[in-house]
Amino acid sequence: MDFKLYTGPCCLCRKGCSKVQNNKLNTYDWLCGVPDDAGATDYVEVQFKNTRKGYYINNSGLPLEKGDIVAVEASPGHDIGAVTLTGKLVLLQMKKNNVRTEAADAKRIYRKAKTTDMDKYEEAKTKEHPTMIRARQIAADLGLNMKIGDVEYQGDGNKAIFYYIADERVDFRQLIKVLAETFHVRIEMKQIGARQEAGRIGGIGPCGRELCCSCWMSSFVSVTTGAARYQDISMNPQKLAGQCAKLKCCINYEIDAYVEAQKHLPSREIALETKDSTYYHNKTDVFKREVTYSTDRLLAINIVTIPAQRAFDIIEMNKKGIKPQSLETDEKNRQSKHESHDILGQESLTRFDSTNKKRKKKRKNDRPDNKTKQKN
Repeated sequence: MDFKLYTGPCCLCRKGCSKVQNNKLNTYDWLCGVPDDAGATDYVEVQFKNTRKGYYINNSGLPLEKGDIVAVEASPGHDIGAVTLTGKLVLLQMKKNNVRTEAADAKRIYRKAKTTDMDKYEEAKTKEHPTMIRARQIAADLGLNMKIGDVEYQGDGNKAIFYYIADERVDFRQLIKVLAETFHVRIEMKQIGARQEAGRIGGIGPCGRELCCSCWMSSFVSVTTGAARYQDISMNPQKLAGQCAKLKCCINYEIDAYVEAQKHLPSREIALETKDSTYYHNKTDVFKREVTYSTDRLLAINIVTIPAQRAFDIIEMNKKGIKPQSLETDEKNRQSKHESHDILGQESLTRFDSTNKKRKKKRKNDRPDNKTKQKN
């Protein structure tokens, strides 16, 4: 990732500080500026390329702030990253990610990055793209069904992480040997999913905004077609799938609200009995709390839309063996008949004729020659 430094308002403290502008939204430090926050823990959250994060202990007591570029312990050598979080929130993030604070093998922060460290890092970063292209050719020559999507060099250039995508299990032991002999670095293979690949590449979604996975999402939750059914979304695979060919992550955003709303709506499996016919569920408008029924299970025939409360009332009547005359209430029928009459004459084709005649007559009387004739 590019470490672009800028000066601007930080978090709650509103101080101008130099930070690293990441392409992912980091945890908001709402404790920034609290006096006891800085000395709450020696652990610091450090972020690297491709949203890779680690938690390091600051044994030396360096005065670190969000955005500082530091050299941290790696195996082997050292790595270069940016501080993204300090203070009490680091402990909460470690607990969330199941990282133990009392671990004896906790890695350390060596120092703030010097000019020589940054020169090595920039030199290693220039090798990433050529290494990825060459690694793809090697994988193709070995006949491996995989795609190498990105390469990340360690800050000192002694190690390279190869991010790959594969639909099946891949035996890349021979690939590691060839890559180590070709690039003379320590090799680490890391598999990523289609969503992570789409987030790395980026793009514009059908909503017209940048992809969520490329601008703020860092963890992905499985999406099922059941979430689309709850929201009455069309089960069209082309509309449900995102640019990663998986179900869109945004389908999960409002599913909880729909599940809660469905608890206050009649079941879709219950048919309503009337004296004329049997009505089956067709669709539900969650926002208006209205339910549409049809006389056919599969087709929209003789559809009637009624409020959810009216559906509950009919269900209770059917349980008692009572069948109403129709789904709609008598008051609703009277209103519909009353509204069918054209009281104001708005549908009449000649409703403007009388007005036009009056206007023409008035204009004729207002002419100067007509006024002279009237005086004479």
